[in-house]
Amino acid sequence: ACALSRAGPPRSAVRCQPGGGCFSAHLANSSYYEARSACNRRQAGLAWVSSKAELLLLQALLNEELAAGPGPPSTPFWVGLRRNASTCTDAGQPLRGFSWEGNGDGAAPREVPRALGRWVKEPVSSCLSARCAGLRTAGESGAGWGWEE
Repeated sequence: ACALSRAGPPRSAVRCQPGGGCFSAHLANSSYYEARSACNRRQAGLAWVSSKAELLLLQALLNEELAAGPGPPSTPFWVGLRRNASTCTDAGQPLRGFSWEGNGDGAAPREVPRALGRWVKEPVSSCLSARCAGLRTAGESGAGWGWEE
């Protein structure tokens, strides 16, 4: 999932916030770094979420893309959620020590409201290696979503 500064030319699956940035979704079996490069080629960065409204917009977009695709992915959608090797996992924080990568213009939030700190499975407790996380969608209901390392 990519975060775009504006909608630009028509694209396959794009949703925009009123008066704000846009998200696009792309189905591909790729690594975090390949997904980030694909977004960069679209003059975008990996998506980030800082509010419930953004989360709902992104979930609707991802669910639309899944419905049009071959079936549910076995892995989460990559978003710009990453923990550097020098940062330890912190179970007391909503993002567990992970933070949002910027998309080049510094627009990505550094933290999210506690209500958006839902994890499908707790991340590995570590301070030794960089880790990435994605968004696992829960279909139309939206009830079982969460971040996943």
